[in-house]
Amino acid sequence: MAITRASACAKAILLGEHAVVYGRPAIAVPIPARTAVVEVHDAAPGAGIGIVAHDLNRRYQRGACPVDSDGEFMLAAVEGVLQHVCPGRSCPDLEISVRSTIPIARGLGSGAAVSAAIARGIAAHLGISIPQDQLSELVFATECLLHGTPSGIDNTVVCCESAIWFRRGQAPELLPVGGPITLVIGDTGIPSRTSESVARVRRRGEREPEAVEALLDGIGDVVARGRAAIAVGDLQALGRAMDRDHALLQELGVSGTALDTLVAAAREAGALGAKLSGGGMGGCMIALATPQGAAHVEAALLGAGAHDTIVSQIEPSA
Repeated sequence: MAITRASACAKAILLGEHAVVYGRPAIAVPIPARTAVVEVHDAAPGAGIGIVAHDLNRRYQRGACPVDSDGEFMLAAVEGVLQHVCPGRSCPDLEISVRSTIPIARGLGSGAAVSAAIARGIAAHLGISIPQDQLSELVFATECLLHGTPSGIDNTVVCCESAIWFRRGQAPELLPVGGPITLVIGDTGIPSRTSESVARVRRRGEREPEAVEALLDGIGDVVARGRAAIAVGDLQALGRAMDRDHALLQELGVSGTALDTLVAAAREAGALGAKLSGGGMGGCMIALATPQGAAHVEAALLGAGAHDTIVSQIEPSA
């Protein structure tokens, strides 16, 4: 039995979350240490398309009503790629196996990675190539099911697998990286639903438009400073930008005790900068470390109550 394998990696927002929803720039990076992996093989004639989500211990069938939102977005990913690769043709009979090491609802792009891996797997199994921009559009459609009004940053990073400068409505730019960047991610273990935190910011913006706009402008300025620091490999300046971004996100009301505790622990352990990453209100934080100090920061995060940690390296541009 021929099996086709495909994968997609996690992502983290380095700078600019929430403000990116309102037209300011953001910087995001791939996290290849965590991936979603899909295996596709032919099923018996007439079996249709089934998805086995091993991490959820569930099976979903195309054409049947999904029992939860996880099944809904995975089946939506299947429909999206089928419309692209099988327009006007009978659909194949397939069995799709999904496994992921990316924690769900932590701001690491789990949904986007699973959707991208499903689309890549089906297309590859049928011998059809999907251009990167079209793959990103397919994944974005499933992101709308998960997050309501996503910025588009998750699908962009997951599909291009490079550090990017992203501004909604504009073509993403691959980001020049002037020196190696070592990141340590700490997971609070608390689910963070992006749609909920985005809605919180929107409601506050309706009540206090001038205050929220000023905070969003401040985040945009921090992102610009971070871009300049990354381009020349100035880790100290990047760390300061991350610290300032976290302070602004705290003022915006999307941090929380668990996140602030881990951010403080990372800084005390020698991190050059630390902040929440993603929607906030739980999920993950991200710290900038030296290669020599990463293990110490990781240990400090675990000691401060992190549910899990990930160490990731961004290499300089060629």
